[in-house]
Amino acid sequence: MRLFVALDLPWEVKEELSDLSCSIPGARWVPTDNFHLTLRFIGEASRLQAEEIDLALATLRGRSFAFSLSGLGWFEKAGRVSSLWVGVERNADLGRLQSKVETALGRVGLAPDRRRYTPHVTLARMDMPVTPQLSSFVQAHNLYRSVPIRADNVTLFSSFLGKDQPTYTPEAEYALG
Repeated sequence: MRLFVALDLPWEVKEELSDLSCSIPGARWVPTDNFHLTLRFIGEASRLQAEEIDLALATLRGRSFAFSLSGLGWFEKAGRVSSLWVGVERNADLGRLQSKVETALGRVGLAPDRRRYTPHVTLARMDMPVTPQLSSFVQAHNLYRSVPIRADNVTLFSSFLGKDQPTYTPEAEYALG
């Protein structure tokens, strides 16, 4: 079972993000249902590990808060674009929540994520060099800003890799106070 911890997004915001999709050659756009803000990717876990992760996340304590999505960008690996994303405005509450998730997962033996946390929502996956069309698209939409989004709970998702796109299933939700 592949797992990740995320903040789900309201349907209205998911539709707004879906409206950004266009015909960029080589871009595989994320289905509207799959938009989320990852707090921690876990990866493969046994049934026992999944139960331990669930128990650890159930101990999370924190207040609900609001955050906004803002601006577009991309991640590169070896000079090739791997994903197009919408960013998140700097938010101390989000940083604290992500740190609490990391700590809870560490208590059940998961090694800390070595990458610096960069909050984002993936819009499209790709494997291509930066093109003028991609650069123009990002510049044209870089002033994008969502309405404030309430983070009232954290969700543990499972991910099944299908032929075309993965299927994400909420396994458990953990309320923020």
